[in-house]
Amino acid sequence: MKIMAVCSSGLGTSFMIELKVKEIMKELGIPSEVGHTDVGSVTSDMADIFICTKDLASSIKFENLIAIPNITDKVAMKDAIQAFLNR
Repeated sequence: MKIMAVCSSGLGTSFMIELKVKEIMKELGIPSEVGHTDVGSVTSDMADIFICTKDLASSIKFENLIAIPNITDKVAMKDAIQAFLNR
């Protein structure tokens, strides 16, 4: 499974999301490849799942998008990922 973290510049926020998602996927025992990019470069064929903060969700109109409340709440991020995977 390929996961792409997205932020406005493709640097700090998306990299922090990427690191947390890698931890979460390892905890869940789900093999994945996680990367990060900026909102201007993201395309729907880059990944199976996209993750961004809620403020960017309206800029990314993909059905396979997980919008998280903030980048520091790992529990909320894990819950959002699990809810997405269980649907």
